[in-house]
Amino acid sequence: MASDPPRPSAVTAPPPRLTATVPREYVHRASVAEVFLTGGARHGDTRFEVTGQWPRAHTFFQSADGRDHDPLLTAETFRQAGLFLAHTELGVPLGHHFVMRDLTFTARLDRLGIGPSPTDVELTVDCPEVIRRGRTTSGFRMELAIRRDGGTVATGGGRFTCVSPAVYRRLRGARPTGPGTVRPRAAHTALPPAAVGRTRPDDVVLFPTPLPDTWLLTPDPAHPILFDHDCDHVPGMVLLEAARQAACHCVAPGTMRPSAMSTAFHRYAELDQPCWIEAALVPSGEPDTVTVRVTGRQGGREVFSSTVTGPVDAVRNDDRVPPAAALPLQREPQG
Repeated sequence: MASDPPRPSAVTAPPPRLTATVPREYVHRASVAEVFLTGGARHGDTRFEVTGQWPRAHTFFQSADGRDHDPLLTAETFRQAGLFLAHTELGVPLGHHFVMRDLTFTARLDRLGIGPSPTDVELTVDCPEVIRRGRTTSGFRMELAIRRDGGTVATGGGRFTCVSPAVYRRLRGARPTGPGTVRPRAAHTALPPAAVGRTRPDDVVLFPTPLPDTWLLTPDPAHPILFDHDCDHVPGMVLLEAARQAACHCVAPGTMRPSAMSTAFHRYAELDQPCWIEAALVPSGEPDTVTVRVTGRQGGREVFSSTVTGPVDAVRNDDRVPPAAALPLQREPQG
């Protein structure tokens, strides 16, 4: 009896594409929970696509009412994208140090709402300037855009310098590292969280001084986000947070959400020396927004400067607070 013809073998379906965060080492984070990127690919000599996901709930990068992502989350996502591409596409070895020269962002606040699921984002990254020494990248400039559901959420850019461990040791000498080197924090003198756009006392990084519009930078060295890993200087994201809090304090008792920040980092902010944060309102071309110029000084030298712009809700605790456009200008701090 003739046997039945063999049946064609079933076609094996390809395995599903799984989503995971990129290795934390690529974005210089100790906690996997603080990694916001999920992958990336090259689309030309200088153009890249990076994917990411923002969590629905975050203890730091979230509005006080829990309805919106914090605008500074775009800056942290930009920072992570730069480090990730430097290691994976630009040939910078793990273990190299990065110096953030400047970072800017402009965000659409109306597109930062938190939905019923985590926020998937796509980044377009252009690196029009890449500086190489031999086979290693020693610096680069990037221009970025974040999209969500096809719409642009934020745009901006930044510059990094990449330094080998040996060169970094020569630059920094025997600087101490770790939380124990941060100047001690006196909790009873901290600014009220609501005055600087925060809800938790541990998130406050500014402490009052006798000088007007001048504060002492004293972050919590055990903060799980701001000090995610040991460092021998104040991280750049801490300085951005200081600028945001100083800008918020300038418009108190109103509240401010930064829609744009432009920050230049001039030198390292040392952990064991006082850093003074000064702020002044400057004329703004927008009737419904306020612009604040913030500088950080240490040892008589400017450490960083930041321009913070955003809308102000001038009615929080007191209906008599004047609208943002009528707020008096603060005098310029003396350098």
